[in-house]
Amino acid sequence: MTVKEHYDNHLASFYSWMAGDFDQQSIAFGEFLEDQNITPVSTKVAVDLGAGHGIQSIALKTAGFDVTAVDFNDQLLKELKSHPDGKAIRTIEADIRHTWEFEALQPELIVCCGDTITHLESKSEVEKLIKDCADMLVPLGKLILSFRDYTVELDDLQRFIPVKSDERRIFTCILEYTSEKVKVTDQLYEKTGSGWKQKVSTYSKVRITPREVETIVMNSGMELSFSRPVNRMHTLIAQKRD
Repeated sequence: MTVKEHYDNHLASFYSWMAGDFDQQSIAFGEFLEDQNITPVSTKVAVDLGAGHGIQSIALKTAGFDVTAVDFNDQLLKELKSHPDGKAIRTIEADIRHTWEFEALQPELIVCCGDTITHLESKSEVEKLIKDCADMLVPLGKLILSFRDYTVELDDLQRFIPVKSDERRIFTCILEYTSEKVKVTDQLYEKTGSGWKQKVSTYSKVRITPREVETIVMNSGMELSFSRPVNRMHTLIAQKRD
């Protein structure tokens, strides 16, 4: 499946369950923003690309930003809007690569977290998105990226990752590597009235290293201020040059 088909037909239906405690994660991201002294200073506009059900968006709103959340999945955006603090957040159902749909917002902050950039088709698409973000930002605006580093291949039984389980669901992720991509199979067992039912879907992610992303960021007219793992995601903060 394409990434969008995978979310629309499979993952979105249990994404919020898989992601875990929403409030805890949103508070943690808010604390990260505070630790990095990221607060509204100019236009107050923040754009959350690949917002999902709103973990980063809610934290950005709490920090004082006027937030626009962009995602290609309507179900997840509706979950965001149903949150008590989500009603004031503008949502756009769109492919994050279609930057012309939100380039007029003049953001001072763009956030693209949760492994979103690896969902793109290729490294060239990652490069284009980062350059488009740099172009959209106002002078001295900031970009926050997070993504999983798939540089080191897992082999044998390590490829089978038990993500989450409870009395009615068991979710396992299975990885297969090629030189440029990792094929991800999301396997869900769900208990029904007639027994356990298996649901399976496969899609691909781009393998890109932190160093490659750092190089793209710096070549896009931004300066890095932060680049290291945070909660198993490699996280970068960059500022557009004046």
